[in-house]
Amino acid sequence: MYKLTIFSPATIANVSCAFDIMGFSLEGIGDEITFKKSKDPGVKIKMLNHTELSEIPSRNVAGVVAKAMLEVVNPSYGIEIELLKGIKPGSGIGSSAASAAGAAYGMNLILDKPFKTNELVEFAMLGEELASGVKHADNVAPALMGGITLVRNHHPLDLISLPVPEGLSVSVLHPLIEVETKKARKLLKEEVLLTDAVTQWGNIAGLISGLFLSDFDLIGRSMQDVIVEPVRSILIPLFDTIKKTALNSGAIGCGISGSGPSVFAFSNGSETGKKVSETMAEVYKNSGVEYKIYTSGINKDGVKILGVI
Repeated sequence: MYKLTIFSPATIANVSCAFDIMGFSLEGIGDEITFKKSKDPGVKIKMLNHTELSEIPSRNVAGVVAKAMLEVVNPSYGIEIELLKGIKPGSGIGSSAASAAGAAYGMNLILDKPFKTNELVEFAMLGEELASGVKHADNVAPALMGGITLVRNHHPLDLISLPVPEGLSVSVLHPLIEVETKKARKLLKEEVLLTDAVTQWGNIAGLISGLFLSDFDLIGRSMQDVIVEPVRSILIPLFDTIKKTALNSGAIGCGISGSGPSVFAFSNGSETGKKVSETMAEVYKNSGVEYKIYTSGINKDGVKILGVI
């Protein structure tokens, strides 16, 4: 293998109540990354768009991942990486994770598959650490594995693939403003009330149970975040109106995607999902805030190969 191009998908993390421990992969939105062997040692990065992002490997989320993997394998060649971003940085739909997970997946292939999936997630978390200051796996795990994933533990890393109920549809409203994950994390309280923690634990358990049972009502009842959403929602214009509108339009649940500003909603069936997307978009049409709207299923495959030479 001399040259490889992959697609790495957008993801939604937290899934309302499951802060830092759950995420899922989206269809059709993501980054394209090309890897090419080079006679020159080390890693070289070229940004094909979003040139405000650094091309210095140690300052680029894909570069950090690729550099770490190359140092472990120590091949007789270097790697040139071209990155075409399909996800705006700071969007809340896993922009850094798509680049980091895609780098881990592509590097593993071009290095002749020396690493297992959990190891790829560990490498991808280095990119997340650069972007947010924290090694979290709730975006990179579903990007690499596809579907809905639970991060049961980080040390050691313990990942669980959760079932995807048939017909689960996702609406995503992406306001074209940036919310930096580092800044969004600084808003969070270091301590929470025991009563809030108990409520949150119950909701996480209910959400996972709902996925296993394909019980959309239980999934919706469980998508209540009493710890993070009340703090972060202030960063998102018209969040309360968007959420209320989505639920009134038939969504079973609605919440912040990652650290925001994107907002997502679950629906039972693609037709309802399209209707929910339309009504969420209506909230922003006369607000003066530019936005993008997506309707997607759950991407069960994660990162995929587009071409190989």
